[in-house]
Amino acid sequence: MNKIPNHIAIIMDGNGRWAKEQGLRRTVGHEKGATVVRNITTHCSNIGVKYLTLYAFSTENWNRPKLEVEFLMKLLERYFKSELPIYLENNVKFKAIGNIDKFSKKLQKVIYDTEDKTAHCTGLTQVLALNYGSRDEIVRAVNKAINNNEKEFTEDILNSYLDTANIPDVDMLVRTSGEVRLSNYLLWQCAYSEMFFTPTYWPEFTPNELDDLISDFDRRERRFGGI
Repeated sequence: MNKIPNHIAIIMDGNGRWAKEQGLRRTVGHEKGATVVRNITTHCSNIGVKYLTLYAFSTENWNRPKLEVEFLMKLLERYFKSELPIYLENNVKFKAIGNIDKFSKKLQKVIYDTEDKTAHCTGLTQVLALNYGSRDEIVRAVNKAINNNEKEFTEDILNSYLDTANIPDVDMLVRTSGEVRLSNYLLWQCAYSEMFFTPTYWPEFTPNELDDLISDFDRRERRFGGI
């Protein structure tokens, strides 16, 4: 692979369906998916990816069964506590995007603590989209700009108020599980990203498959509207 994407975004889809096909509870799929997050993050760090943004919990995911949502909140809390040493060992900086005010104070504190404790890291930046929806992000950005008395809007000004301010646009978007849609994910940031859709469920997604997709990315010619 000669051309490593600077910014990879992944829609981690298929945890529940994978578990169901294995005869397991959906929660087992989410636990397995968390392990894959570690593997893919570490791999991206090793091959030179600078930003990895993962769709962990959407603004629409609150509509799932209450018990599953409660499990996901507890899983997130456990994840941050267990992964902090891994972040530090691999020089990975963590950043959250999305409106996390709806989370419990305890989970919010864990998220902010993880950001603070990895702020000095200079390798890969892992971005988790938490209670994130792209339309919600854009509306919040517009309101921030209005409250800041911006006189006019340009792309640069709006971009500076997005959750992803100071993060480059997505070069490569991957969605697992065979679904072919963006699901309200990074709509602004994916304007010129190369998109890849794989039938593999997220719990079965491997660094080797990611490498194959990156090799495909390497062969594509990105023209950004030009010839």
